[in-house]
Amino acid sequence: MALTLTYHSLKWRISFSNDNIILNYPLRSPSSTNIHPNARWQQNGITVAGGNRQGNGINQLSEPLGFYVDDDQTVYVADQSNHRIVEWKWGATSGQVVAGGNGQGSGAHQLYDPTDVIVDKERDSLIICDRSNGRVVRWPRRNGTSRETIISNIDCWGLTMDENGSLYVTDIGNNQVRRYRRGESQGTVVAGGNGSGNRLDQLSSPHYVFVDRDHSVYVSDRGNHRVMKWVEGAKQGIVVAGGQEQGNGLT
Repeated sequence: MALTLTYHSLKWRISFSNDNIILNYPLRSPSSTNIHPNARWQQNGITVAGGNRQGNGINQLSEPLGFYVDDDQTVYVADQSNHRIVEWKWGATSGQVVAGGNGQGSGAHQLYDPTDVIVDKERDSLIICDRSNGRVVRWPRRNGTSRETIISNIDCWGLTMDENGSLYVTDIGNNQVRRYRRGESQGTVVAGGNGSGNRLDQLSSPHYVFVDRDHSVYVSDRGNHRVMKWVEGAKQGIVVAGGQEQGNGLT
């Protein structure tokens, strides 16, 4: 199975070619807030990470999931099955391991099935969903060899950060999104948190999350086949995409 990351003019795509699966994820960098509502993507992308079959070489990926694009187009990939975060510079033919890569485990120098990664520019560090260890960790971006646990006992999958430095994390086990302001250890539920279900105040296996300038939260509500928008302070969300059960129709 070949695994490829491609760039499609402000949109990134992960392709699992042998299984005929294409997963699209949002570009999470400052430029993403300025995409014109009528923007159109190029139809043919270029490979920017992986694309050399599945494996653990520095030019390979194995079941990559979330990723982050920095201002200089450097891509940080949560290389899940290799239990590492890999940095791919623009135009590079191979990556560099910047976190983990020491086998699966719970040690200070290890990750276990990382599912998402973002960059905290203020502290020049990576923040990683270390999912199978049930934690969110901070890892120095430059010459880091070990991590700091910043959130424990959470079934995390996706995360993002707003302009104030607040961290938003999806918690699959509790079907909710929590916001952690700087210095907080418990956080506040900002979406879901009312059990698994398809009501407007519920989520089912939420995966990835995005927060806009108004602090509205957008959640990929995987189990309900929909994307939800939760305005700051709201008790329930609004379906903004999907919500018509599983299928390949355009509605």
